[in-house]
Amino acid sequence: MPSPEADLPFSVPIPFVELLGLRLRRWDDGVAEIAFEPGPQHLNSFAVVHGGVSMTLLDVAMAHAARSVQRDLGVVTIEMKTSFLQAAQGPLRAHGRLLHRTATLAFTEGEIRDAAGRLCAHGSGTFRYVRRLPTPQRGVHRFGAVPPPPAE
Repeated sequence: MPSPEADLPFSVPIPFVELLGLRLRRWDDGVAEIAFEPGPQHLNSFAVVHGGVSMTLLDVAMAHAARSVQRDLGVVTIEMKTSFLQAAQGPLRAHGRLLHRTATLAFTEGEIRDAAGRLCAHGSGTFRYVRRLPTPQRGVHRFGAVPPPPAE
């Protein structure tokens, strides 16, 4: 197993995840860990991490936990609940854990902790396993996405 501080490659490009700067640290046995260093562009008007960024962090961690046991399939979020326990600041870690799965669904939970180990947010999510479809523009897999029009 790689060092807990080594970044792992995401299995497919996820432009929004790349834009946020999320880093995959663990992805196996029903568990995923995502590291995140927020910048000024990730903050809300109170100068703490925006709730939408925290929800994305949880979503990605829980989805990867679900996929860690079935890597040949993708997942799509069916539902997600997030509870914000305290303001998130500084370097953050999101942990996702697969609780139960069926042939088509994964039930997960996740949490975000700050550098001091304080619990900032907790989430639960249900994901549907889906067959990944190839797209020609980058040779990556998308989930039924409509390709952009050709550049003129």
